[in-house]
Amino acid sequence: MKAEDVKKMVQEKYGTIASQSTILKQSGCCGPSTCCGELEFSMIGDEYSSVKGHNPDADMGLGCGLPTEYAGIHPGDSVLDLGSGAGNDCFVARSIVGESGKVTGLDFTEEMVNKAQANLAKTGFTNMEFVMGDIENMPLSDNTFDVVISNCVLNLVPDKQQAFSEIFRVLKPGGHFCISDVVLAGDLPEKIKQEAEMYAGCVAGASQEPDYLQIIQNIGFADLQIHKRRAITVPDDVLHKYLSVEEVAELKTKGAGIFSLTLSATK
Repeated sequence: MKAEDVKKMVQEKYGTIASQSTILKQSGCCGPSTCCGELEFSMIGDEYSSVKGHNPDADMGLGCGLPTEYAGIHPGDSVLDLGSGAGNDCFVARSIVGESGKVTGLDFTEEMVNKAQANLAKTGFTNMEFVMGDIENMPLSDNTFDVVISNCVLNLVPDKQQAFSEIFRVLKPGGHFCISDVVLAGDLPEKIKQEAEMYAGCVAGASQEPDYLQIIQNIGFADLQIHKRRAITVPDDVLHKYLSVEEVAELKTKGAGIFSLTLSATK
C-alpha cells in the first residue's frame, strides 16, 4: 500500500472508533468487530484504572503498554504525546507534571482530537492542549519538549525514520522519549501482512525489532533502553482465517512473533 493510502485507512478506522460511544477496553488497538471485521483479537496493554490521573472517559483501550510508567516525567516538564487519541496518556502525564508543566497531545484524526478536547473541557485544566497534526511532519517547534511519549501508534506510521527524526527535532537537548509500540520477531506470512485490517490492528505496520532499534540509533539517540517486552498472541482461530493448518504449524515452528516493547532513549 502507498503511504497516503495507509494514512487514510488508519484515519478512517480511528475516526470510526472515536465516534463510538462505548469504550473499547476489551479489544486493544484492534478495536471491536464493527471496525476490524473478522480480524479481531486483543492487544490491550497494561491496566490503567489504578494509575494516578487516569481518566476513564479518555481510556479507549487502544494501547499496548503503559509508557508513562517508565517515562521519567517530572513536575514542571513539557510532555508531548504522539497519537494521543482521546487523551488517555495525556491525563496521566498531566497528573505528574502538575500545574507548572504542560502536556500536548498530537493526533491526525479529527474525531479523536475533538473527543480529547471534549474530555479536557470537563476538567478545567489550562496546561493541556490537543493539536491536529501528522507525526511525520509535526506542526511543533524545535527543542520544545522534555519528554515525548506514545502508545501503540508509531507502528502505524509508514515512515518510521521520519517519525523518529521529528521526535528528535522537537525534543530539547537532553530530553528523551518513552514509547510503547509493536514490533515483529521473524517474518509473518504475506497473507497476514497484506490484510488492511491487520495493519490498522497494529500488526502489519510493525517493523522487525532489530530494524526498529537501528532506526532509533541511526537518528542519533543515546541510552536506548528496553523497559518491557511482552509477547502478543494471535489466537489460532484468527490465524486459521488466513492460513492453512500447515502454514499455522510452520509459523509456530519458525518462532515468528509479535511483541509489545516499551523503550526509551535520550537526545
